[in-house]
Amino acid sequence: MSEPSIFTRILNGEIPAEILGETDRVFAIRDIAPQAPVHLLVIPKTSEYRDVAELAAGDPSLLAEIIAFAKQLATQHTDDGDFRLVFNSGANAGQTVFHVHAHVLGGGLTEKSTGA
Repeated sequence: MSEPSIFTRILNGEIPAEILGETDRVFAIRDIAPQAPVHLLVIPKTSEYRDVAELAAGDPSLLAEIIAFAKQLATQHTDDGDFRLVFNSGANAGQTVFHVHAHVLGGGLTEKSTGA
């Protein structure tokens, strides 16, 4: 059995983090290395899915919930409600934690955060 992800450990209270909001199936925290003025993570409480492709195939309703929650967070944490939603899939695409999660970026994106 593999070790719990950092996100599971945060959810279990083993690692301190400010949980910005949650539902029965997802929760949100701030990214510890922000790439934009607003950089939040929306994370499923289940660690069953490693990336967004596995999630989409296995539980499309959970993926829809992540997206809806991201929109709600952007409305609360940005001036205009606009946001960028990013899923990294695989180590070569920048994924470092293999527990699917969405990056919610907003608040005046920079070239670094947009890939421009």
